[in-house]
Amino acid sequence: MPLTEKAFLEIEGNSATVPCMFNPAEFSVSRSNSWYGESLAGQGVPSLQYRGAQSGSMNVSLTFDTTDTGDPVTKHTGRILTLMDIDPSLPGTDAQSNNARPPYVIFHWGNMHSFKAVVSALNLQFVYFSSTGVPLRARVDLSLTQFEESNAFGPQNPTSGTPQPHRVHRVQPGETLDRIAAKYYGDPTRWRQIAAANGIVDPLALRNGSLLSVPRLGS
Repeated sequence: MPLTEKAFLEIEGNSATVPCMFNPAEFSVSRSNSWYGESLAGQGVPSLQYRGAQSGSMNVSLTFDTTDTGDPVTKHTGRILTLMDIDPSLPGTDAQSNNARPPYVIFHWGNMHSFKAVVSALNLQFVYFSSTGVPLRARVDLSLTQFEESNAFGPQNPTSGTPQPHRVHRVQPGETLDRIAAKYYGDPTRWRQIAAANGIVDPLALRNGSLLSVPRLGS
């Protein structure tokens, strides 16, 4: 029986991810294009002219719960809230010209990855508390807006259409390909399969925080 894969948010410029305590029940993705046609008196339906694409959007609701430990759930939701704060360490930041922005994020779940997106809106609701008023359960509704052009969710996704879709692994400090192979395959000698899937020439030159595609083995 395959292990359940947890969804997570990858954060620009940060080697740490924001894991989802519970996988979402659903999420929605939308796109729109701009078309224009000038209406004229006495004329019928105008011909339309394409005016360009709009940024895609994604909406997802995440649940966080700490009733098993009694710890405040804010230690998890606080990380989500910071995604709307300016990060001065990001490329292109210039304090003199007030050029700064929050980071983009990428939503990962199994072999599916969203486009790079910024958190354009956020709604946080605390829905359960301890007898002393400690928040123990919360729901975060995120509205994500596409940051740049991307083929995410489309047929160009390198893992789509394959009979054995790939998983994603973030390289941790000190990890090697054979250790990663042992983790996913139970066999460290299968590291070459991961190397081939990611075009790795030097198996010792893994960059901390980078994402690796981990092919699934056949049945």
